[in-house]
Amino acid sequence: MTNPGDVRDRLSAVEADNARLRRLLDEAGVADNLRHALRDTMALVRRVMWRSAETSRDVESYVAHLEGRLDSLMRMRGRTDAFGEADLHLLITEELMFHLVREGERAVIEGPSLRLRPKPAQAMAMAMHELVSNAVEHGPLDVPAGAVEVRWQVEDEAGGRMLTLVWTERGGAIDPDSAMQHGFGREVLETLLAYELGADTSLVFAPSGLRCTIRLPFTDRIGRIAQDPPDPAEG
Repeated sequence: MTNPGDVRDRLSAVEADNARLRRLLDEAGVADNLRHALRDTMALVRRVMWRSAETSRDVESYVAHLEGRLDSLMRMRGRTDAFGEADLHLLITEELMFHLVREGERAVIEGPSLRLRPKPAQAMAMAMHELVSNAVEHGPLDVPAGAVEVRWQVEDEAGGRMLTLVWTERGGAIDPDSAMQHGFGREVLETLLAYELGADTSLVFAPSGLRCTIRLPFTDRIGRIAQDPPDPAEG
């Protein structure tokens, strides 16, 4: 189990890093809308590069993991730049298809149609990339009989709408080299999602594979259910 103090320290480091980037952009006189987009993307890119270097065993591993993480981030940035939001189901299927894992064959993906805003979409894309990559390299998608299930729901609770997403692996085994046991993958799920989305993430290492549960307030800042109209203030 992760020490709460360690999580707080990592959140503080992320906040300090973002504050430095904000100062640089402010000093450069970049326009507000472009400054926010650059700050969000570049802060995440810098974090990915730094932590990938710290958690990789060798240069080859660093290059491979960094390339995959940046590709995922840039694909989502391109999609949200083009459409203003990202479909959660498509975000997950594209990440799986990048590794030739098809929905309906070795993956079950089920939940209401949700549209995520650009910044939350980037954070969720990073989380899905880490889960998929780990399952391909160390989990059930590394064996013929393995599979994954991704299910989510939005429920009205006392404090407002809550999104709960559950990633479940089947037919695999726990690998001690798994990035979910240690390293940047776990940091993305437990720290990045907490910082960017206010999410609470739990990881359970079952005999057949990982079960990851992500819970977060599904506010207008995060996204909308597809049948809800877009927020005119963000148009």
